[in-house]
Amino acid sequence: MTYIEAISDALRIELRRDDRVFLIGEDIGAYGGAFKVTQGLQEEFGEWRVIDTPISETAIVGGCTGAALMGMRPVAEMQFADFVSCAWDQLVTVAAKQHWRAGTPIPIVVRLPSGGGFSGGPFHSQNPESSFAHIPGLKLVCPATPADAKGLLAAAIADPNPVLYFEHKHLYRRLKGGVPDSRYLTPIGEARLEREGSDVTVVTWGAMVHTAAEAAELLATELGASVEIIDLRSILPWDERMVLASVEKTSRVLVLHEDTLTGGFGGEIAATVAERAFEHLDAPIKRLAAPDTPVPFAPALEQEFLPQVEDVLASLRELLDY
Repeated sequence: MTYIEAISDALRIELRRDDRVFLIGEDIGAYGGAFKVTQGLQEEFGEWRVIDTPISETAIVGGCTGAALMGMRPVAEMQFADFVSCAWDQLVTVAAKQHWRAGTPIPIVVRLPSGGGFSGGPFHSQNPESSFAHIPGLKLVCPATPADAKGLLAAAIADPNPVLYFEHKHLYRRLKGGVPDSRYLTPIGEARLEREGSDVTVVTWGAMVHTAAEAAELLATELGASVEIIDLRSILPWDERMVLASVEKTSRVLVLHEDTLTGGFGGEIAATVAERAFEHLDAPIKRLAAPDTPVPFAPALEQEFLPQVEDVLASLRELLDY
């Protein structure tokens, strides 16, 4: 399946198996969604299971929270991850706090098409995961493969907590891989070893997993260096155990993400490694991310903005030469 087919397949399976599951968002019904993820689902399940809404992210997430309180399992779609800022109060002040305040689960999923690589500009290309990683009560997942796109979405829908599901738009139709036909859950909070290595560790997630993998192949050919790549899969919670074990083995670490550098979640990973694995390090922890600017429109500028394979190679060479 392609990445986008895996997401659609997971939604169809969950709608068929559990009457409490329903989808809600702008243009997700008759139109099939801005990216056609939900195409055909309203025809199969009807207008009350696949609900078209007005353009109000606040109303969508607020409605989901209320429905979850009444025992439903809503899955909301933001047409672009950038638009979730309109629903900040409902997510952060209400949904994320409800279980702590009253002991009631809030099993909602918010699908967030995120990321750049298609010249969408500053309002349709952001990776806002770090903004929410600071909020207790939320879970954040960022699948990098079709198999994880399906398994993590099923796990998110089954989870009793609000889950933000960051699906990378650049991977939708560019990435294809083996995906089981049946329903399965990919555990939230467990990283995946994308590539085993012994000389340097790359910790990353989302589309940057594939950028790192390409760089690792080139570095192996160029220097014979062995790069270990950890795909976090989720950043709240994140798999500290696997990261620390890898750093202990390789003694060098690059934290790579598409979000901007300052305040990006890579800083939390770097701080944890520095605090808990300092004596295993043979080089300073290095971070590679986008510069602290909005995402540019122009394709050439966007390419300069997003970390590229050449940037990863340069960072890895610097670590190995230290």
